[in-house]
Amino acid sequence: MGTGAGALGACGERGPRAAAKSGLIHDARIRCPPMRVRLGLLSTAAISGAILGARGEDAPFDVVAVASRDLGRARGYAETNGVPCAYGSYDELLADPEVDGVYIALPNALHHAWTMRALGAGKHVLCEKPYTRRPEEVEQAWDEAERRGLVLTEGYMWRHGAQTRLFRELLPRVGELHAVHVTFTARLTRPDDPRWVRELGGGALLDVGCYCVSAARLVVGREPDAVAGTAFPHGEVDGRFAGALSFGDVTATFACSLVSPLVQTIEVVGAEGVLRVPVAFSRPPGIVVLDGEEHRVDPGNYYRDELDDFCAAIRGERSVLIDRAEMLGQARALDALASNASSRG
Repeated sequence: MGTGAGALGACGERGPRAAAKSGLIHDARIRCPPMRVRLGLLSTAAISGAILGARGEDAPFDVVAVASRDLGRARGYAETNGVPCAYGSYDELLADPEVDGVYIALPNALHHAWTMRALGAGKHVLCEKPYTRRPEEVEQAWDEAERRGLVLTEGYMWRHGAQTRLFRELLPRVGELHAVHVTFTARLTRPDDPRWVRELGGGALLDVGCYCVSAARLVVGREPDAVAGTAFPHGEVDGRFAGALSFGDVTATFACSLVSPLVQTIEVVGAEGVLRVPVAFSRPPGIVVLDGEEHRVDPGNYYRDELDDFCAAIRGERSVLIDRAEMLGQARALDALASNASSRG
């Protein structure tokens, strides 16, 4: 019933697999993508549950496979979450021609390597944020994706939601920008979490600070010409980070932390008004406050909106929202902050 030691469930001789055995070429550049994209999960990380939670009869995708380095874990995850196939290695999942695209939720330091392997296997890629802090890796991945006719994007789910659209619609009403401040703090309680490991790309800046940088760049609408930052160590990573991004006559400041209570706000001060998002990034309630007056919208599901965008690009209907230029700008800003930050404590 399976396709080797790593498979579980209905992972047998489906159409393209049989075609591959007959010598036909399976090429992402020429195949017609299905109406419902067949998605595989690279890892059983907790964040993958958000992708599972975005499933539905009207969804443009099905989660058809999951992979873990531990086959037992993959099988248990698949059985619990109604995923047809489980694999005991990421490479096994990438070799499955019944998977159109993958969601990569591995530790930050593994994002680029596994994205390149996925693209090499002919899979479209939605990679969790931050894709990387190295701009050259963004260029390499996009060159490969474009060469193969594949879709690549980065998982800043908050950028896709109705609350963010409302925020952008209200933004011009503050007039000329004077100040921007973004905060994203949370308390990471698991001592064995990979976000505490330097070699895995851990730390506050790359986990929650990247949202702050994304928000500042979105508000101002261009790339910073200078940055400054201060890292506050916690073990081998930055437990807290404070930064500033200069956009000519506008400076955006931010604070992020993995050792503080949950706060996730955006505040914009302009010549004509003040715009504030009380809950900007995680589980947004659909509220944006302009000069003290609440404006509301149905928040929907940010992850579903993100996946709608990914699948529409796979079907050739539009380009992804988080494209090469956006990923490059984000990587450059994160790299500048991390490279030039002073350390306290």
